[in-house]
Amino acid sequence: MVNLIVASHGDFAKGILMSGSMIFGEQENVEVVTFQHTEGPDDLDKHYQEALAKFDNDDDTLFLVDLWGGSPFNRASLIQQQDPEHKAIIAGLNLPMLIEAYGGRLGMNTAADLAKYLVPVAKDGVKSVPEAEEATPADAKSDAPIAGLKEGHINIKLVRLDTRLLHGQVATAWTPDSKANRIIVVSDAVAGDELRKNLIQQAAPNGVKANIVPISKMVEVAKDDRFGGVDAFLLFETVEDVLRAVEGGVPIKTLNVGSMAHSEGKTMVNKVLSMNKTDVAAFEKLRDLGVSFDVRKVPSDSQANLFDLIKKANVQ
Repeated sequence: MVNLIVASHGDFAKGILMSGSMIFGEQENVEVVTFQHTEGPDDLDKHYQEALAKFDNDDDTLFLVDLWGGSPFNRASLIQQQDPEHKAIIAGLNLPMLIEAYGGRLGMNTAADLAKYLVPVAKDGVKSVPEAEEATPADAKSDAPIAGLKEGHINIKLVRLDTRLLHGQVATAWTPDSKANRIIVVSDAVAGDELRKNLIQQAAPNGVKANIVPISKMVEVAKDDRFGGVDAFLLFETVEDVLRAVEGGVPIKTLNVGSMAHSEGKTMVNKVLSMNKTDVAAFEKLRDLGVSFDVRKVPSDSQANLFDLIKKANVQ
């Protein structure tokens, strides 16, 4: 796995690392180097050497720096030139680059390969509104029909319960982890809300189509034998919606329980899950229908036992 050094003028590197952790979880073999206005090149060299010394492996190292031609880039270049086979640099650091680096490095052994992979990702992460909205391909719009290209039933790769539906953690962490080629938000409420549909459409990651469908439509699709080309990542807003889908015939075997927002009358069972007795009853019915539960906020988290959390919290 490629080591990462995130470097910047000032504390930008610290901040973006914190943002990346919120989305993708804490990461190993990642070091931060900051260059303060009171420091000189020798200080920066020292910071880089201290960061490199913390890696207790012989893996390649990729420097993610803020600005081409700036001091963090220039001093990293001197290090890279001494070991070009095992070190590489990318300038123009942004959050999509960092998040994709976390996932991409798991399947790449060289810093050079990871750098080549990340440059277009970072560029694609720069979008604007309304220009981005106008440039959205017709077949990627949320109201486009779900079209499979092969005979067979839809292949459900992952099912997640998340009040926020399609957001950063889902787009950059769970979608690559699922290996899905289509995200399907299953919700009667969202399907009837054009504003939320548009926001979800804009949040879809590059290369993955997004649809928002009511529960009844998802039931129809699950039973149709014309969707064998679709590897689907299903997103639900409420556990009650999941239950309705399962009772309707959607073959959900495992439910990733990621986020349930707190509201009046609900009990917090951990930092991101809040529920009431109605929610608990729905989980119990799903369990009785053979559904298992994977309680994780991000893929790198350890799994927790849902009903142990519920019991401990004494949901009222």
